[in-house]
Amino acid sequence: MPVFQYKGFDSKGKPVSGVKDADSPRGLRAALRRDGVLLTDVREAPMAGGSAAGASKGRSQEGARRRSSGGIDIGAVKSTLSPLAWLQWLSERGDANPQMVAILTRQLATLLRAGVQLSEALAALIEQAERPGLKRVLSDVKVQVNEGMALSQALGRHPRIFIELYTNLVSAGEAAGNLEAVLFRLADFLEAQNKLRSKVVTALFYPAAMTLMGSGIMAILMQSVVPKVTALYADNGRVLPWNTQLLIFMSSLLTDWWWLVLPCLFAVVYLIRRWLRTPQGRLKWDQILLRLPIFGPLARMVAVSRFAKTLATMLASGVQLLRAMEIVKNVLGNMVLTRVVEEARESIREGESIAQPLRRSNQFPAVVCHMIAVGERSGQLEQMLENVAAAYDIEVDMKLARMTALLEPLMIMLMSSAVGFVVFSILMPIMQMNEFAQ
Repeated sequence: MPVFQYKGFDSKGKPVSGVKDADSPRGLRAALRRDGVLLTDVREAPMAGGSAAGASKGRSQEGARRRSSGGIDIGAVKSTLSPLAWLQWLSERGDANPQMVAILTRQLATLLRAGVQLSEALAALIEQAERPGLKRVLSDVKVQVNEGMALSQALGRHPRIFIELYTNLVSAGEAAGNLEAVLFRLADFLEAQNKLRSKVVTALFYPAAMTLMGSGIMAILMQSVVPKVTALYADNGRVLPWNTQLLIFMSSLLTDWWWLVLPCLFAVVYLIRRWLRTPQGRLKWDQILLRLPIFGPLARMVAVSRFAKTLATMLASGVQLLRAMEIVKNVLGNMVLTRVVEEARESIREGESIAQPLRRSNQFPAVVCHMIAVGERSGQLEQMLENVAAAYDIEVDMKLARMTALLEPLMIMLMSSAVGFVVFSILMPIMQMNEFAQ
């Protein structure tokens, strides 16, 4: 019976290694899995009577594999890498795709649940990497894992891609010995977040496109059409209506002073962005956003849904409540609600429940606080939080649908009003001249 050398993690997440006989690597994995050991690397142990020629042949084959892969040990590269390393290189290049994280996470979870070794499963994912930069990142994670570092710690070396939420969930899965289940839960969470983000972006795309198109049309009218028409009024000597004077002023500003208008516009945008980067500016902006008539309730619903879904995912994966609250506050995207969660975390540390500080803040809806309180009393907090997230996802969908339906006629009315103002301002002096002529 063959003898194999193996490396892996025990049920407490500590690295282990040893030698064991088995019919095949898969059989070894099944046997060790019953003992609570999750394998990361398996190789057949050399026989005691092995010849030097056999060893030399093995080294020659190893060298051939290295030469054929450009000096990279393909067998080592395939051993133990997370699929989310895809995102490290993509994000550094500025073209990261969050949906890729969810897809690769689900692929890894599916392979592990099917009984495939972690090294083989990750090897199947790393073969999808076609860009050299991505292979280098994956190789870095692989080296760290092969040296005994936990998978979560290896992923944590790339915090721009492997966010704290992800690495903590992976760490909890490794410690509990249910990495596959945690990866499936994490994939569901990432897909839900991507879906919600996509809905919001889609709803805002139409008004943004209409605004850009309307601005372009108005710029053309102001620079090309209006100066030629209003030149007819220059020698008339009559006092022009206020709207015509405003139109001429705006046209002159864009035509003669564009070199000054553009730098000022860029300077204003830069100052606003810089102000928003400060804690005071971001807090003030988020306060204003939550008070807006239409977008305020929508932004609050999105943040509450993200809070409930993230906290439920982390608690169900075995992350401690205080640690989960520390991470959740960084994914809300709103400074006002972030401070509320931070204050709630301190209150929980002092012995309070989750619902009490959230209710005192008056920032979380009363029904959400009530459902959280019921979940705490019944011992089903994770399920109650998932119900809150599901309910708010449905409400966000409904509000986005209504907002999109209202924005279309609203944008048409705004564009029609702008064009109508230009046409009316041009025709009004002509009509007045005709009246005086009669």
